[in-house]
Amino acid sequence: MFQNKKIIVVMPAYNAARTLRKTYDDVMAQNIVDAVILVDDASSDETALIARQLPKTRVYVHDKNRGYGANQKTCYRMALEEGADIIIMVHPD
Repeated sequence: MFQNKKIIVVMPAYNAARTLRKTYDDVMAQNIVDAVILVDDASSDETALIARQLPKTRVYVHDKNRGYGANQKTCYRMALEEGADIIIMVHPD
């Protein structure tokens, strides 16, 4: 929490396996993030597998590629369901 606000970082991802871990580490190094939500838009690489190994991370995988706009909507919906006061979008790919 930061100033009594729940901060959730959302990551709309597509084939982000190569850069996901570094992005996550950089985000968490700020020491203000309560949770990360990664929405994988039906990647063909190991994005979801890697994301499931990251602490404080909730992972959702679209059953088919729905495009960037739909991925963003899923990210925001999930963050609001988790009670986020502040939502920060970071692109891991």
